[in-house]
Amino acid sequence: MATSGNSAAVSHVGKIRANNQDSGYAGTYLFVVADGMGGHAGGDVASAIAVKRITETDRLYTSPNDAAFALHAALLAANSLLAETVFDHGELTGMGTTVSAILRVDNQIAMAHIGDSRIYLYRDAELTQISADHTFVQRLVDSGRITQEEAAVHPRRSVLMRVLGDVDASPEIDTTVLDTRPGDRWLICSDGLSSYVTDEKIAAALAAGSSTDDAANRLVKESLDQGAPDNVTVVLVDIDDSGDSSHNPPITVGSAASALVFEADSIRKPMRLPSLLLHPLKATQTDDSHFEPESDEYLDALILEDRRRARRRRISWLVFLAVVVAAIVTAAVVGYQFTQQHFYVGADNGKVAIFQGVQQDVGPIKLSHVLEATNISLDTLSPFSRQSVEATINANSLSDAHRIVDQLSDAK
Repeated sequence: MATSGNSAAVSHVGKIRANNQDSGYAGTYLFVVADGMGGHAGGDVASAIAVKRITETDRLYTSPNDAAFALHAALLAANSLLAETVFDHGELTGMGTTVSAILRVDNQIAMAHIGDSRIYLYRDAELTQISADHTFVQRLVDSGRITQEEAAVHPRRSVLMRVLGDVDASPEIDTTVLDTRPGDRWLICSDGLSSYVTDEKIAAALAAGSSTDDAANRLVKESLDQGAPDNVTVVLVDIDDSGDSSHNPPITVGSAASALVFEADSIRKPMRLPSLLLHPLKATQTDDSHFEPESDEYLDALILEDRRRARRRRISWLVFLAVVVAAIVTAAVVGYQFTQQHFYVGADNGKVAIFQGVQQDVGPIKLSHVLEATNISLDTLSPFSRQSVEATINANSLSDAHRIVDQLSDAK
């Protein structure tokens, strides 16, 4: 951890992970967090490469739009560096990293973001998430398929839809320019914080009166108190009247603070695009039977198997749909047949009639019909009998219905 009074950067490996795959940077104008992925052999390298490249943008810009453009270009350049590194070090295939960064230009900030690390603004005792998570469950939330509460416990909540890495040559990066003002606190963090510490506790740690040092350490402690199953990195920036939020000198934390180390790769194999697409963002397996990029037959088999899986899924859904439709039709037929075992006496065109079925209808579907009409006019019945017929009289059977009609006829 390090602080300059108006900014702080903290990174902790957590209580479970063996190495820290997060990287963070607090500089003069630039503040950034990257959360690497790709297993033991890649995540730390990915976040370190990205942060080291993006820190080249830490300088004064004439406008926030220029700063946003510079950030966007730096993230794309970092993405290219990751692809080049994978080409030279095949054991790192599939590594990737999230990046969330802000560049301050006077009373505005330029923001660039990809992945599920987050940028928060704490203003007037209210915490607001500024960045949008590029995750599978967030898409489900945005489309209204699940709620935020369901997303928090969804089994695929860690599946990312967008990151910097060696798969997409031109990833989509969110960039924007926002106003800031004295008293604002900008928090950038990896999901080691946001996934395990509630917004209420984050806001409490950022409450006015605590220094960036104290607030950053409290946020990390909150994650550790939850068991810290992931690396956690926090970069905190205060905006004051002086306009100086810089960290002097700039500080780098996490994996980017150490020298990059690559394993020897004496038997590197060139990867081809189909293989990368079929195995996105997964660490390379050491078993050669899993990856055989030189073999066109193997690639064709992978593509064919992928098509088979898609076809099997479609067939399964069609079979399931057919079973559901058949069940509904069967239930409807059985239900209708059940209704036709009932009889009642009622009124039809001013006369007494015997109906087969039940009195209720299902939408436009009538569940009863006139089985036998009689010549008994409703006008010839006593007021009580007429009212009973109009309200319908249930019969236990067809013969019971005939008995009721006979009684009505005798009572005229």
